[in-house]
Parts: sequence; C-alpha cells; structure tokens
Amino acid sequence: MRKASITLFVVLMAISMALAGCSGNNGSNLPNGGEGSEKETAEKVKVRLAYWNKEDSVKTLLALIAKKLPDIEVEYQFIDNKQYDNIIATQLAAGSGPDIVSVSPSASTKYAKLGYLQDISALADRYNDAGKNVYSADGKLYAIPGISWFEGIFYNVDIFDQYGLKPPSTFAEELALHKALKDKGIKPQAMGAKSWEPMMKSSMGYVMNEFLAKPENKDFDVQFGQGAKKLADSWVPAVEQWSALIQDGYLNEEMLGIDYDQALDEFATGKAAMWESGPWAMEAIKKKNPNIKVNMFPFYGSQPGPGWLIGGPGVGFAANSKSAHPEAVMKVLDLISTPEGQQAFWNDNKGGSSYLKGVEFEMPAEYEGVKETFKAGNVYAPWNNWGDNAQSLIEEYGKRLQEVLGGSSSVGDALKGTDEKRAELSDLGS
Repeated sequence: MRKASITLFVVLMAISMALAGCSGNNGSNLPNGGEGSEKETAEKVKVRLAYWNKEDSVKTLLALIAKKLPDIEVEYQFIDNKQYDNIIATQLAAGSGPDIVSVSPSASTKYAKLGYLQDISALADRYNDAGKNVYSADGKLYAIPGISWFEGIFYNVDIFDQYGLKPPSTFAEELALHKALKDKGIKPQAMGAKSWEPMMKSSMGYVMNEFLAKPENKDFDVQFGQGAKKLADSWVPAVEQWSALIQDGYLNEEMLGIDYDQALDEFATGKAAMWESGPWAMEAIKKKNPNIKVNMFPFYGSQPGPGWLIGGPGVGFAANSKSAHPEAVMKVLDLISTPEGQQAFWNDNKGGSSYLKGVEFEMPAEYEGVKETFKAGNVYAPWNNWGDNAQSLIEEYGKRLQEVLGGSSSVGDALKGTDEKRAELSDLGS
C-alpha cells in the first residue's frame, strides 16, 4: 500500500507541475505575447508575400525562410504585373493587403506617404546608399532593396584582341577606342536608337560619373522629382561632353532606324564591336553566335575609377503597416537582409548584384570587367528618385535626345524640354 501511495503521489505531482508550467507561461517570448499567444505556439504564423514575379523567382529564398524560420509560414501570392499595382493599392487603401509587399521605388514612396508601409529603418545600416536611397522617404527606410538589374557596355573580346585594343578606364579613352575601331573599318558600337531608351541610359551613365556621384549632388534626383531642381540648370555640361559620341559620328542618325533586335544582331554577329545592354540579352547573343567571347565595361566619366552601371533594385520588399504579424514580418525581412538571404534570392535571379554591404556574388565570366563597379556599389538609375511621373519623364528625355541625334535639337533644348514636361505633369497632378 505504501509503495502504491508513493507512486500515486509522484504522478499527481508531475501533473500538478505540468499544469503550473502551462499557467505560468505569459507568452512574453512569443511574437505577439499576451492573449492568444498559446494558440500561436500551436500554429505557425502565416505571413502573405505578394510579388509580380512567379514563385520560381524566389523558390530558393522561400525554402531558406522555411528552414530558418520554422515558426513562420510564408504564403506566396503571384499577381500579374499588369494588375499588380491596382490590386495592391486597392487592398492597402482598405487597410488589408499582403503582410510583405513587393514594391517599385515610386510605389514605395507613394505608399509610405499614405501611411501604408512600416518604417523598417532598423535594417538601413546593412545596405549601401545606392540601394536604400530609392526606398527611403523623409530619412526613413520603407523597403529593403532586392537584387539589382544592370546595364553596361558589352564588347567583343576577339575583336579587341585581334587589334590589340583594351577596354577603357575613362570616357576619353572610350572615344579613342571608338576612333581606333572606326579607322580599322569596324563599326564601334551598335545602338537601337529607334527606341528612346539607349540614348537616355548612355547619357545618364556619364552624368552619374560627372555630376550625381559628387557628395553635394546626392539629393539632386529627389529634388528634381519634387520640382526643386531643373536638369537644364545642372546637367548641360555633362550631357554636352557625352554628346561627343554624336559629334564625332559614333552615334549617328542612321541608328534612329535600328531597333533593339537589329542592334543585338549586329553585335552578336561581329558587325559591331560594342553594344549597350544587360544580362537579359546574353542568351540571345549566345544563341546567334555560340562561339562569341563577351565581356563588359561600365560607363565612365572624365576621371579613372570604378565607373557606374545603369540599374537598380528590381524589387523592394516592404512591410504592411496594418499587418497582424509585424514581428514575424520583420523576422523575414531580417533574414533576407543577411548574406545567406541575399545568396538565396540571387540563386534564382543570377546576373544582378546585392546592395547588402560586404556581399559579393561569383559573377559569370562575361561580367568580369565590371567587378570593381559592383564592389563599389555603383549601380544606379537616377529616375528611381524622380517620383510617380518617372516613366513619363525618362521617355520625354530619351525622345528629346533622339531629336539631338537627328540634328533637330540641342542638348540644352532637350534638358529644358524635360523640365517643362515635369512641370506640366506636376500641374496635372495638383
């Protein structure tokens, strides 16, 4: 009887201690704490992430999140790019929407001003300025920058080697390179100027080196987007210097009749030694000419240095200010903001670079020539800070430069016309 009593006593004590342990847990170590915390321990916290790219573009990242954050379940929502902005804007305005919102720089600024996004400045110091500036407003970070897209100048390695030519390190050397190729009967550069884009990007490459990279001009793009600065008051000297490519005939009126595919074909088949484009073109180049050897150099200014590439974050990940699970959202964004998180995202988006400080990817051999540019973090698209009307403004600027190429306008008039377009769009929006 005594042995049975002791056994029963031990069992009762164990039950009592277990019950005491449960009642004593106030949930202080859980994401939301307090009432309902016990339920959170039994079920994963569900966080919805919406993106305009299909799930394949983030499959490695989602796998990492599932492994590293087992208490969080990310529900992925693909929304086609054609409807994405309208759907997300409507949901956010209604106080709902995904917990993690994929945004462009202009959408980030707009949603932040409307109070739809959470301030995530706690992560800001991990990223370099070129990435985080486009997702900041009023000195606060509202989205973490994703892997970049970029555009530089491809060159045919075999043609360069055949004539003993080297990629340039300044814009003056680039002009000399064009001359050397032209003197040998080789078209220096292909350009599909039938589109307004390549002229726009080429000129901005020089402006970034000569003007925007200077510390005193770091806020120029934001101020231009707000109407406080004008291109015609600041960019004329740099764009005039860049226009030597036109004045010397390396970019000419004939190119206004050439489209993107024709320019790609000229470069891929060896009819032109250089072509301005990005990683998305590599598969088509190799398909046309499997044996071509390609490398890339960045846009340069008057002084030697790492140069700049046109580009920027392909997406920013923001936190919905109305999310029911803000701590879980921050855990996910924190994980993305680590070298491991960046590697996972890049794995399905190869060809871009990371804006996270100290993170470098093993780039394909075709981009060896821009390695130092990536290391310096010099990947930037000025218009990302031009506000909601950025798309209309870069089209206007590019079309005005087409007129310069055709000989019907001047650089000064092109910049003045873009300023007038910005003022017009601002008036329409007021």
